[in-house]
Amino acid sequence: MITVDVELGERSYPIFIGQGLLNKAELVASYSGKGRVVIVSNDVVAPLYMNKAKQLFPGQDVLDIVLPDGEAHKDLDAISHIYNVLIAGKYDRNTLLIALGGGVVGDITGFAAATYLRGINFIQIPTTLLAQVDSSVGGKTGVNHPLGKNMIGAFYQPICVLADTDVLSTLPRREVKAGLAEVLKYGLIYDAEFFDWLEANSQDIGNSDSALLSQTIRTCCEIKAEIVAKDERESGVRAVLNFGHTFGHAIETASGYGNWLHGETVAMGMVLAADLSHKLGWIDLTVAKRIRAVLEENFGMPVLPPSDISVEQYLDLMLSDKKAESGKIRFVLLKAIGEGVVDGDIDPSLLESTLTAGDNLCMIST
Repeated sequence: MITVDVELGERSYPIFIGQGLLNKAELVASYSGKGRVVIVSNDVVAPLYMNKAKQLFPGQDVLDIVLPDGEAHKDLDAISHIYNVLIAGKYDRNTLLIALGGGVVGDITGFAAATYLRGINFIQIPTTLLAQVDSSVGGKTGVNHPLGKNMIGAFYQPICVLADTDVLSTLPRREVKAGLAEVLKYGLIYDAEFFDWLEANSQDIGNSDSALLSQTIRTCCEIKAEIVAKDERESGVRAVLNFGHTFGHAIETASGYGNWLHGETVAMGMVLAADLSHKLGWIDLTVAKRIRAVLEENFGMPVLPPSDISVEQYLDLMLSDKKAESGKIRFVLLKAIGEGVVDGDIDPSLLESTLTAGDNLCMIST
């Protein structure tokens, strides 16, 4: 088992990574407290892992809440449902919430924990690769709004994260690929050697080699823990973790939540960002081509955004993005592989050229 610590003073917590962790009640014994436990999951994960998760809390009163699966249900109705159960059952501030699922379940449960009785403890048990490497760590919680993704939420840290790599064996291949988009993001913005390693080992990682996946998850969590420790509330360096997300969130919203997986739109967004970085003269065409090739060919991800989203739609949605400031869209772009930067002063003509490039993204020199 591997332990990565997120150092945030009194809000610090461990990330446990390894096989068979859902069988180790001793790992969460010191975090479970003496109150009642409520496990929130969805109708895909619950039949697979709910009983195991309940066994992590022997002798405690454990209730489960099962939500519909999918991004389309990450909304205030889901939060209201959790509130209704907790209030009707007279659950107090000693209650412990457990997020058993992927990023959607984690975001919903975390936001419910942040807001119920002005804050109760919660534990993340991520069951997708994307959640294990990214969304379960760092305390971003929230839900979508019809006008924008993740527009309603809070920064609220879990008290621990339990990433059992065995659960990835039941993950559909499409979900694995979506998670790998977030993995590649870390290499692109922060660690060129990690990106090289991912490129070299892409076949085995894509085939879910357990040893390589554990190493991958560890590296991602170490990078994210380091960045979050420096900037918990995203007022500075943490913004680079949104590489691909400004474009990606616009694609998700314009296409309708649930039509694309989050990681798929991040992959598209990273290619758009690489193309724009090249148009700005920051990276060579060979670098932009390499980024697209690794995502598209090595890992089999969709990299071309839907052709039916207009430039006007993109601009409108991106101006509503949480990272926008003073009427300017702020993009996370690349000065090099391993060096992400945030910039809000982009030539509109270059941005439009990227948004209308279609099949030529990262393929034509400026």
